[in-house]
Amino acid sequence: MKLAVSTLGMPGEGLDRAIEIATGHGCQGLELRLHPDTGVHAGLDAAERGSVRERIEQAGLEISALAGYTGICEPGPDEPVIEALLADLRLAADLGAPGVRVFPRGDDVATGARRLKAVSGTAGDLGRRVLVETHDRMATGEAVAALLAEADCPGTAGALWDLLHPWRHGEPPARTLAALAPYLDYVQVKDAVSAQDTTPVPMWTGSVPLDEAGELLRAAGFGGWVSLEWERTWYPQVAPVEEILPGAAEWVRRFGS
Repeated sequence: MKLAVSTLGMPGEGLDRAIEIATGHGCQGLELRLHPDTGVHAGLDAAERGSVRERIEQAGLEISALAGYTGICEPGPDEPVIEALLADLRLAADLGAPGVRVFPRGDDVATGARRLKAVSGTAGDLGRRVLVETHDRMATGEAVAALLAEADCPGTAGALWDLLHPWRHGEPPARTLAALAPYLDYVQVKDAVSAQDTTPVPMWTGSVPLDEAGELLRAAGFGGWVSLEWERTWYPQVAPVEEILPGAAEWVRRFGS
């Protein structure tokens, strides 16, 4: 496993500070949240894209993923969704990121599969992947696996397992991994107070079954990216991400294959 940290946990911090935090806490990568507030988004011009990539690479880091907000299953016409995702995939190619995270934002499998197929040619040409997160209307591994099976784009679409969401929707980690195993590319790790109260807390002080999930991933030989998604952007009262990263690094050391 390789450890990354999401810039979602660094509200108000610029890219240089994010790089400093990542390199200072043993991370190999940065997960870049796509938003104007972070300075990284599809509206960057060529020079700005080059600057982002150069600064990260010069620090010895990789970009583990771009955390986009496209809703692959959201209701409405296909064209705006496809255009937004293609723009994010081109940004990923320019920055050297292997993939782009998307949310379901709906539960229509046929719609999501059709859109994943529509971008698969460009994604393949660019050498990038679409990472569908276990989130919102498809929070379980079984739901995301059904979408990816219908899309049938093994070279360009995969799963992102956020350890919190399937569990809080009643799906045990073993069932999540069994469903996602053919598709799993990426893991987001975090702890929270409970299934009902998702306030972030330091690793091993909440209720998310971190050890169970870690043991399952180790047994499965998972060797991909693990990102600490510390949601301080949404919960400004919680501790700075620098205080949480040592726990995430310990989790990766404990369960890394």
